[in-house]
Amino acid sequence: MNLELALRMTEAALKQAFREGAAVSVAVVDEGGNLVSFQRMEGAEISGPVLAQGKAYTSVALRRPTSELPALAAQGGELAGLAGAGFVCFGGGVPLWSGYGEGERVVGGVGVSGGTITQDVACAEAAASVWGAR
Repeated sequence: MNLELALRMTEAALKQAFREGAAVSVAVVDEGGNLVSFQRMEGAEISGPVLAQGKAYTSVALRRPTSELPALAAQGGELAGLAGAGFVCFGGGVPLWSGYGEGERVVGGVGVSGGTITQDVACAEAAASVWGAR
């Protein structure tokens, strides 16, 4: 993950948010969950910066999109109690993968917050598509 690519990913998420009619915050993190790029649209929710970075971090730490977590983190779920451990367990976080087969690994993540869950997921996926097209 480098800054130039992270900035392009952030811009792709913001363009999608504009199309969706949402005001969002976008965070891109590296494989250690460290912030590489962040932008917040004018009018975005006050919680967006924390949640966007949290979604990106969670997607890296758990190696899965955060949209998969609500059912898993619910009482009786495979990952019950996860939300209480500081992870963000709703859609808008997407891990970024590199390599193939046994060499495949998570090298970063993107998180979006501020719209509906559907909008956040669409924006995160737009950012991740830049990663896939690199």
